[in-house]
Amino acid sequence: MTRPLSAAQRRIVEEADPVTGRLRGGDAQLARLVLMKLAFRHPRPPHDHFLTPAGHRIREAGDEPERAGQPPPPEVSGGGPFAARVGGEAPGPRGPARAREVRSAWQGLVEMRRMTNPDGATDRPCAWERAHLVQAAALALEAAGCLPAEGNAGDGYRVGGTPQPEAVAVRGYGPDEIAGCAAALERAGWQVSEHAEPRSGGRYLLASPRRS
Repeated sequence: MTRPLSAAQRRIVEEADPVTGRLRGGDAQLARLVLMKLAFRHPRPPHDHFLTPAGHRIREAGDEPERAGQPPPPEVSGGGPFAARVGGEAPGPRGPARAREVRSAWQGLVEMRRMTNPDGATDRPCAWERAHLVQAAALALEAAGCLPAEGNAGDGYRVGGTPQPEAVAVRGYGPDEIAGCAAALERAGWQVSEHAEPRSGGRYLLASPRRS
């Protein structure tokens, strides 16, 4: 088991910016948090330190990391302790705990945009999102408060792949739900267009990560 955070380290984590995760503290303490996989040093000047998704979880929930040297679990992939809900899964937990997980995962993704987009932009998707379209779109929807379909239920969104490159399909129960999903994705930096199913006439969205 890893050593618990010292009082100074916990204070640095707890005082992190709640949105960006930016940290302030002594060089030695910040370096230790990086070794513990709870923070990273931004590669661009002024090389500030920020919480990783695991660090965000500790700040919000008061947890300790489980194993020394173990990298933080995937936050926005399809597996691990956090999984973006694409719709159609078995009913899962809702409430404050799930809301914290989603918020932490979204904050981690925003930081990934800041780190990997050439200009550091956070208002459009990054390469990771273009490589994980379904999970990235589902996370954007859940982070915006949209609700995924559970099991075979008719209501809620469902996100799926398409034959088109860099495009996902989002289906919902009714026009209001479709409109809400479209607005959420556009705010998250996706290009969205609405279409009709060839046979049923039902409406669905095609969404692609915006590049500029």
